[in-house]
Amino acid sequence: MRDEWVPVSASSLVVGVMSLVFGSLLNPADTGASAADMVRVVNEEGSRWLAMAVMYVFASLALTLGLPSVLLLFRTRAQRLGLTAVVVFAAGAVGTCGYALLMVFFRALVVADAVKPDGLARVTHDPGLTIFLRAWVGCFYLGVLLLAIALLVARSTPAWVPVLLALFVVLLPVASHLGRVGGAVQIMLLAIAFTGMAMTTVTAVHQATLARRPAF
Repeated sequence: MRDEWVPVSASSLVVGVMSLVFGSLLNPADTGASAADMVRVVNEEGSRWLAMAVMYVFASLALTLGLPSVLLLFRTRAQRLGLTAVVVFAAGAVGTCGYALLMVFFRALVVADAVKPDGLARVTHDPGLTIFLRAWVGCFYLGVLLLAIALLVARSTPAWVPVLLALFVVLLPVASHLGRVGGAVQIMLLAIAFTGMAMTTVTAVHQATLARRPAF
């Protein structure tokens, strides 16, 4: 990637992860809500639900555009591990868009009164849907974990960046018990870590550009 495009890609990375934060904050449903609660919430907060889906679509696109800047963190060390981490996380980022479209379709079904709580409960146990959702969540979290490991090996960012990434993954088993505030804190850890990655990349490219300038 040409140096002048690095700040654009890094900015896109930050915009994407902040879109995830805004999307999670817009979620009108409580963690672990039942099928009946989900139908009720979508009926009562349809606009908010749709706005959350839009933010997830935007996050997916922006994160994907921001990943080239992440690759620059592995120029000298952990190149293969870094590339693997970025590819796995890219699958999770793209899957976020699919999940958002699924949310929009679900809202349309609820608004048209085409889905009932008992039917929704059976749908959520469908093998195909379960595999899709688990694959998406797995790629997202596995990609973040691999990024944390690769950054620890590469030592191209401050130490707190991979620590926050690892903490984000560690909180996954208890995320359903954290409530909205805990969930927001978890996603904020990812936002801070990604912002640190973006700032490190831009700073490194800027310093390299200054070093190439002729001295007068």
